[in-house]
Amino acid sequence: MVKDKPQKGRPRALSSKQAAHLIAIACSDAPDGHDHWPLRLLGTKAIELGYVESISPETVRQVLKKNELKPWRHEEWCLPRVGGAFVAAMEDVLELYAERYDPRRPQVCLDEKSVTLHADASPTLPARPGILARSDYEYVRCGTANLFVCVEPLRGYRHIAVTDRRTKQDYAQVIKWLVDEAYPEVEVIRLVQDNLNTHLPGSLYDAFEPSEARRLLRKLEFHYTPVHGSWLNMAEIEIAIIGRECLRRRAGDKATLGRQLAALETERNAQRRTITWSFTAYDARTKLRRLYPIPQS
Repeated sequence: MVKDKPQKGRPRALSSKQAAHLIAIACSDAPDGHDHWPLRLLGTKAIELGYVESISPETVRQVLKKNELKPWRHEEWCLPRVGGAFVAAMEDVLELYAERYDPRRPQVCLDEKSVTLHADASPTLPARPGILARSDYEYVRCGTANLFVCVEPLRGYRHIAVTDRRTKQDYAQVIKWLVDEAYPEVEVIRLVQDNLNTHLPGSLYDAFEPSEARRLLRKLEFHYTPVHGSWLNMAEIEIAIIGRECLRRRAGDKATLGRQLAALETERNAQRRTITWSFTAYDARTKLRRLYPIPQS
């Protein structure tokens, strides 16, 4: 019987101790001039500290991959340590979202987005079979605009107002439009919004006569997302869709931007694109229990 001789395995590029030192470097702050540890710089640092005599970038990459380290990536954390105020606002919004659709008392979410206006420096070349559409990387900056995005998730209705700014007066005009044109027959509009300093009942008094401001406020019920909890506003979901579907195309003026957004708004309203929210107060108490304050006995 013919048998192969036992073969020696490929020697490890790094010992366990050397790999641990390399991981420790990767988890430390990058040196000045770098926002993360590049592979080659990690190897150079390991040699400088005497952990290895030599090491290739590929070996560094394999060690990082094996230990699920990606120094070039980072996450933004949106759930800080909070207290009762955060939880109270969160549960108020979640309780509202859990209610069934009531046309007499619609739930409306409002948020804003700033948009930079860009015009093409030269005409875009259209796509052809086998050739992508091409646009010049140069562009002309034409100022900014602001989008007020109102969405009624359960009905599948949205409206986008394009303004020059987002002042108290601009906000007040959007609120007036909601009350008098979008929902003139309802009992009350239950409005979900964040804590921006213009999103206050007082903004209506800054824009209108007291009797008019009071008339509008009688039709409104404000529900504020908690500070650092704007993810609870479903208008942000609609804004993300708008960005994906429409805002990648350059618009050099507010009128052009408005036409593009109006077309998307009409299309989505005709299709009654609703938003399904499944995160409940029960889920919050289970999955985010660390956010809840500990009652004092």
